[in-house]
Amino acid sequence: MLFWIIAAGLSGVVAVALAVPLRQHRALGGTAPDVTFYRGQLAEIDTDRARGLISDEEAERARAEIARRLIAADRTQQAETSQQQSSRGPVLPAAIIGAVLVIGGALALYADLGAPGVRDQPLGDRIEAAQALRAARPSQSAAEAVAPATPANAPQDYLDMVAQLRAAVPERPDDLTGWQLLSRHEAALGNYAAAARAQERVIAIKGETATFEDRLALVDRMVAATGGLVTPEAEAHLVQLLSERLDAAGPLYYMGLMQAQTERPDLAFRYWKRAIEQGDPASPHVELARAQIGRAAALAGVDYTLPTLPGPSAADVAAAQDMSVEDRDGMIRGMVEGLSDRLAESGGSASEWARLIRALGVLGERDRAAQIWTEAQEVFAGTGELDQIRAAARDAGVAQ
Repeated sequence: MLFWIIAAGLSGVVAVALAVPLRQHRALGGTAPDVTFYRGQLAEIDTDRARGLISDEEAERARAEIARRLIAADRTQQAETSQQQSSRGPVLPAAIIGAVLVIGGALALYADLGAPGVRDQPLGDRIEAAQALRAARPSQSAAEAVAPATPANAPQDYLDMVAQLRAAVPERPDDLTGWQLLSRHEAALGNYAAAARAQERVIAIKGETATFEDRLALVDRMVAATGGLVTPEAEAHLVQLLSERLDAAGPLYYMGLMQAQTERPDLAFRYWKRAIEQGDPASPHVELARAQIGRAAALAGVDYTLPTLPGPSAADVAAAQDMSVEDRDGMIRGMVEGLSDRLAESGGSASEWARLIRALGVLGERDRAAQIWTEAQEVFAGTGELDQIRAAARDAGVAQ
């Protein structure tokens, strides 16, 4: 209702703006000042004659002269009035047409781009609707049952190997390595529901020694198994993970995703902003948050600019494109060595240690990556940040 009140008010302003020139145009009519002045002089002559201030002869001469001027002024006024009336004709229709075009065009544009049939949505009603959407989410099993399949193309020998794992691992329920391999390979083939069940078994076998990364991997597989929906079961895991590490990019991203799915872009923006600003830029969860935060910010009415990613500048990238393979590898190694020296001299954050280990793994220097992983376990012992570095060490192939 408030929208239509505002729209009616704006339409009234437009109508007034079009009517003012017409009113001013009509105001040009009426009695000319010269005619009024001469008529007043005629009345004064009669008064002066009655009081004996002028003679009858003088009064007649004055009256004749003023009458001549009055007739001339009256003719001038009639000519101007006739001209105004002849030019007034097209003004009113033009004004009406202009008003119809402006107001009618605005209504037609709103009917096309707006939502005229939608009622007002106060903030309280929108929050209540979002809560209803959140409560109506399907369970994990129900969501998995209707999620589209995402099969991956793989060589037949790889498929045969995974089939052997499926057959052998359930016969050894306490085989931790077997369940870890099964979870990993089922995920690689796009069988995320099976991967989630295997990961649940990994966590059950580990018990209290299950790491933060183990449980985050379970959430990864649960969300993938539902086609991207964050179910109540997945949310329960995320709440627990965030209670342990408030700055963990993975749980922050998924909590933001859940808020976006339940029509709370304002909360999604807050979670994703924290993931971007506090997480490792190399994390896939941070990359996902960066890809989606723009839309959430726009829906939340927030003017947000993504922070610049650390790394080589545009000039460095352009220069690297013109380098030979040997020179490019040398430049990359130089950057890695610079990071290694800086960490050795002044220390650094867990994300920087993880980045160095991951980079050494890419360069094939597994021995150095293993050595730095060993040092990191001493530096970050007893902290939640060690899980982040452990994930990088796994990627580099130097940790379980």
